[in-house]
Amino acid sequence: MRFSDIIAMSAGNLWKRKVRSFLTILGVMIGTASIVVMLSLGLGLKSAMMNEIQSEGSMTDIQVYNYSYGGNGDDKLMTDETMEEFMALEHVTGTSPRLSMSGRLSQGKYETWVQFVGVSQDYMASIPLAEGSKLPASNTKKPELLIGNGVIQDFYDTKTGRSPYYEDGQVADIDYFNKTLFTQFDATYTTDSEGNMIEQPAKRNIFPVVGVVAGGPEDYNQYCWSVYVDIDTFKRYLTDTYRGQPIPGQPTDKNGKPYKYFCYNEAIVSVDDLDNVEDVQKAINDMGYQSYSQQEWIKSAQQELLIIEAVLGGIGAISLFVAAIGIANTMMMSIYERTKEIGVMKVLGCSLGNIRLMFLTEAAFIGFLGGVVGIMISYILSFICNLILPGLVGYEGQHISVIPIWLVLLSIAFSTLIGMIAGFFPAQRATKLSPLAAIRNE
Repeated sequence: MRFSDIIAMSAGNLWKRKVRSFLTILGVMIGTASIVVMLSLGLGLKSAMMNEIQSEGSMTDIQVYNYSYGGNGDDKLMTDETMEEFMALEHVTGTSPRLSMSGRLSQGKYETWVQFVGVSQDYMASIPLAEGSKLPASNTKKPELLIGNGVIQDFYDTKTGRSPYYEDGQVADIDYFNKTLFTQFDATYTTDSEGNMIEQPAKRNIFPVVGVVAGGPEDYNQYCWSVYVDIDTFKRYLTDTYRGQPIPGQPTDKNGKPYKYFCYNEAIVSVDDLDNVEDVQKAINDMGYQSYSQQEWIKSAQQELLIIEAVLGGIGAISLFVAAIGIANTMMMSIYERTKEIGVMKVLGCSLGNIRLMFLTEAAFIGFLGGVVGIMISYILSFICNLILPGLVGYEGQHISVIPIWLVLLSIAFSTLIGMIAGFFPAQRATKLSPLAAIRNE
């Protein structure tokens, strides 16, 4: 018997028992849709979480800290030589030191304290800009400012001490581009011949504002609270301004004199691949520095998500298991109803393999059709989930249910396989029927 004949006979037998076939296929549809939607929720949560983490910084970046400024020995200061040591580590693709200094921004009656951060041009290239903004240049005499979108929240009225944002819900009337914005760094302190501390206030400067980080005042991102400047311009300006005096935020030696080089309290080390982040971070820690990477959070979150995916998949698998029992029941009933037909086929010389294949094909048809229609239902349910759930679980604007193509193909193949497994024992039973007993059966 040709395989095409087996296909035609299997399809015809299912069509003759339309109601029973439909109910059995319905069970597979529900089982397939359940397991696909459950797994899609797990995949969607994982994707949303990774997008959330990535929005707070690159997942292959390591933040290196050293706020002790040589508390464990001067060799632990982070300098340009340290950056070269980091670059020499295997899998490191780049380093970006951060030169931080606190200071004030003021305009009219409003003022706020901010952190000025000097960063490289490569680092600034990753900062999203608001419309009409541009990055600070590296060849200017004075630093150009790129202001974080959240800085506007912290301006307060110097006359009343009130914060327009936190007390009235309104941002201060600040115009970064068309009105003068004054900058003033922290004061420096020196000692006189008698050991008394002398404060030397920093002068007010006017630095041009060239851009604002993208987002509204309440849109959080890793860049929203700082003011960014080009690090090379920043270092040149500080060197010319303080000329041998201690620079605010920079360490000094035992005699209170500044070092001849800049020291960084933070740096970003970029790694070539997420899988190598942990090894590079360990190497940095072994060098005596503190570090943090998203990898620490990702590993913990991924373990939790794997458990969630397993639970969700298990719930869907129960439905598919129930559907498999329905397929087995349908095939057994089909054998009992077609006992004489099976006997005639054997008497006419039909091989046992063909008889077995015919029933397996019928079971596979049920699994395949149920899987295909179940996938269609899954897409509808997934669409509904993406309309309702993101706002409820805190991932607004993201897909909380994701059905990749590999899950579609795997689900159809799995449902077909489940159908064949469920139909195997009934098919075996059909091959063991005695031809003469089957023909005499009424």
